[in-house]
Amino acid sequence: MNPIHDYLLHQTRRQFFGSTGLRLGGLAMGMLAGQRAMSQGPASPSRMNPPLPGLPHFAPKAKAVIYLHMNGGPSQIDLWDHKPQLQRYFNENLPESVRRGQRITTMTSGQARLAVAPSKFKFTQAGRSGNWISEALPHHAKIADDIAVLKTVNTNAINHDPACTYVMTGSEVPGKASMGAWLSYGLGSESNDLPGFVVFTPRFPSSGNGQALFTRMWSSGFLPTRFNGVALRGAGDPVLYIQNPPGVAAQDRRLMLDALAQLNQRNFERFADPETMTRISQYEMAFRMQTSVPELVDLAGETQRTLDMYGPNVKEPGTFAHSALLARRLIERGTRVVQILHRGWDQHDNLPTAIKNQCMDTDQATAALVMDLKQRGLLDETIVIWGGEFGRTVYSQGTLTRENYGRDHHPRNFCMWVAGGGFKAGISYGETDDFSYNITTDPCHLLDLYATVLKNLGIDHERFTFKHQGLDQKLTGVEGAKIIPELLA
Repeated sequence: MNPIHDYLLHQTRRQFFGSTGLRLGGLAMGMLAGQRAMSQGPASPSRMNPPLPGLPHFAPKAKAVIYLHMNGGPSQIDLWDHKPQLQRYFNENLPESVRRGQRITTMTSGQARLAVAPSKFKFTQAGRSGNWISEALPHHAKIADDIAVLKTVNTNAINHDPACTYVMTGSEVPGKASMGAWLSYGLGSESNDLPGFVVFTPRFPSSGNGQALFTRMWSSGFLPTRFNGVALRGAGDPVLYIQNPPGVAAQDRRLMLDALAQLNQRNFERFADPETMTRISQYEMAFRMQTSVPELVDLAGETQRTLDMYGPNVKEPGTFAHSALLARRLIERGTRVVQILHRGWDQHDNLPTAIKNQCMDTDQATAALVMDLKQRGLLDETIVIWGGEFGRTVYSQGTLTRENYGRDHHPRNFCMWVAGGGFKAGISYGETDDFSYNITTDPCHLLDLYATVLKNLGIDHERFTFKHQGLDQKLTGVEGAKIIPELLA
């Protein structure tokens, strides 16, 4: 068969126009880009994943993010939002003047009563800031002056799947890009040997109700797939097939990948499929990770003091403590975003026991991560975010006693905290009513928080867009997210 005839048969309409008239526009664009590059000086050829041209928009205060997602919805009433006056309302019906006819889930809408359940945990004021912290989080008291507790975060979704999709992508609609993918796409990565966006999904206590995790929570969505989060496993090799097969030397793999890259490059020149470039870059990153990942997970160089700080499980792959320490090591090595998704926080019943176990699993390592970053001078340039997809109701789901209760989903106000990277330290932002059911001052919509995070990373969230389906897609959506100046240092 004539190869030219075969090529023309396989051409799409888009490829035909892309290879003829539109090429002239591309040539002109290339000439302009070349002139601009010459005027700005030589670009660094050493960055495998450089930032987009023009980013950051202005001088950043931070350059990396560690997102600690407590999947399931931690109870703000039992951890952060101290409401001592609730004791006198024990087992009374939630006043309609508080509920105001707002919707609740089908899991409690059929209950005969919505009985108020005060927290059984004691609270103390910690640090110079005097922030109230539950006794369930004793190690967090050590970082009270390093974090900003946001008491009035609110979101749009009331059920886990859309709420988790929203908290990770800024939209309840699946298919959008996750925050980590956005940042990796826009700011690139300073590491040539590790992914720009890494994800951990550590195991959780057996008492926890573990909601499913979906890859869309770290997906690149409509962005090129090379900005997907790379999930490191907690058992066996951190990455499947990280080792070469028996009999295959590193130099043999290098020769094979170089030849494959040339074939893929020819394929790209023929079909102009951007996923071909993803394939080339990911093959190259996989080769480099064969050296970098084993070095990353080797904790032999960590001091005993550091290991003790993270807790007794720090050397055990798959634990939250091990993931937290690797998060710090990744940030040190130039990774842009690290996301840890810890399941088990969905406590519709037996909450006091279950949430205590969840805190025991995460509290020490979380505080250690903040302290470790700070002592190494990394906290100033790293934003740490802690929180779930929504909060919990003040009324009990199921049977209520002084020692035991459950709580339903509550998206109207819940607590998160942020630390480092241009955020004020040792503050509490916003207030809720006496039942932690409605916001009274300073609401903080989830997308407002993300707009503020982007600002500290040097990004104008209004200008950070990607054309998809005819729209300028944004992490912060189209509903007018705003920066919260009171959170800025």
